[in-house]
Amino acid sequence: MKEYKYKINGKDFKVVINDIKDNIASVEVNGNAYEVEMEKQVAPVIEKPAPVAAPVQEAAQPSAPSAGSGKGTGIQSPLPGVIVDIKVNVGDTVKRGQTVLILEAMKMENTINATKDGKVSAIKVNKGDSVLEGTDLIIIE
Repeated sequence: MKEYKYKINGKDFKVVINDIKDNIASVEVNGNAYEVEMEKQVAPVIEKPAPVAAPVQEAAQPSAPSAGSGKGTGIQSPLPGVIVDIKVNVGDTVKRGQTVLILEAMKMENTINATKDGKVSAIKVNKGDSVLEGTDLIIIE
């Protein structure tokens, strides 16, 4: 539930967004309940296709920060977000500064780059996963 206060043409409005399902928002404006239909997005951010293969962890649960993998260097998430795209595969050789994945945070896509030259030894996340700040995303040897 989110609450907002607006002043329109000198009149105060208290708007409470109770729930959003698909493109229908359940809201209250000054105590009156409304169902608001929003325009559907061309590329929805919230909806994600079901994974084809069983993921290592469920996408609905944020990945916890890793304590370390023991070998290789982990590229960590700089902030909480959702994995939008993975640009490398296990076994790929990467150069420092090369984009390895795209992380969406606060409705912005952030490129995550390799921190060193090396070979990708593990990919710890799947496309669509929610991750926390400090989570190991990719391991480079």
